[in-house]
Amino acid sequence: MRRLLQVFLFVVAALHAAAAPAHEMSMAEMELREVARGEFLWQWTASGTRPASDVLTPVWPKGCRAEANVLRCGEAGMSGTLAVEGVGKRYSAVMVKVFWLGGESRVYTITAGQPQVRLYGSADDQRGLAEIARAYTILGVEHILTGFDHLTFVLALLFLVGFRRRLVLTITAFTLAHSLTLALSALGWVALRGPPVEATIALSIVLVAGEALRDRQTLSRRWPALVAFLFGLVHGLGFAGALKEIGLPQNHLSVALLTFNVGVELGQLAVVGPAYAACRVIAKWPRSVVMREPALYAIGGVAAYWAVGRVVSIVAA
Repeated sequence: MRRLLQVFLFVVAALHAAAAPAHEMSMAEMELREVARGEFLWQWTASGTRPASDVLTPVWPKGCRAEANVLRCGEAGMSGTLAVEGVGKRYSAVMVKVFWLGGESRVYTITAGQPQVRLYGSADDQRGLAEIARAYTILGVEHILTGFDHLTFVLALLFLVGFRRRLVLTITAFTLAHSLTLALSALGWVALRGPPVEATIALSIVLVAGEALRDRQTLSRRWPALVAFLFGLVHGLGFAGALKEIGLPQNHLSVALLTFNVGVELGQLAVVGPAYAACRVIAKWPRSVVMREPALYAIGGVAAYWAVGRVVSIVAA
């Protein structure tokens, strides 16, 4: 028993160290405000502990030149390709907010997978369907693969259900649920504050991990698809919060929403597939069964830490 406890504490510490970056800010924000035709004031408006200007360098469209925090593009306006060097290292993404002279605004997201965006000199978003679909699919994959709480929930479901036929139904239920609330929230039909949603997501992991530790047939064990669907509704609101920060194009809104969700599912499959292969390999080891309980305690412990921290932040606000 003592040895088991030592293994458990080691796994908890390792997972806690790996999960810590999930709470660090990995998105920088840049604001450009047009004050005269073709002339913009620009600045970094949000970043982590290290100033964004230390690690990120804007590459302005041809014809534009920057003088300190003033960007001059002439009568043609800010038209062309905008890129940011250094994305994918300290920061996983840069959100560029452009406020045009006529009062309109647009939000563009630059990532390592989508290192540049096309601007057309005005608020008219003329990006083609293929460009938008590619950009938001990549963003969906990146979001789920860096969303440690969502991935931890999926892993807890795998422990609860196992790699059986009903796992397909369970994952499908989770997918349908978070797709539903993601769409409703992105379209403005459902709105909830982010902190309570994030706290509930952490608590959902604690519950599923606890249920997976039980030997008796609980509701979660009998109907895992129902549990996955109910909690999937909450996780969808979490995805929607991230998508709101990224921004959606006014044109081709449905394409961006659909492909972002497709990206989330692709990222999810990229975790379930290797997990299945790893379990097949580990299962050949006779003593592999002793790893299940410490792993579940580790998952539940880390999720409880997240939940407490998020509830405290709500109360303190």
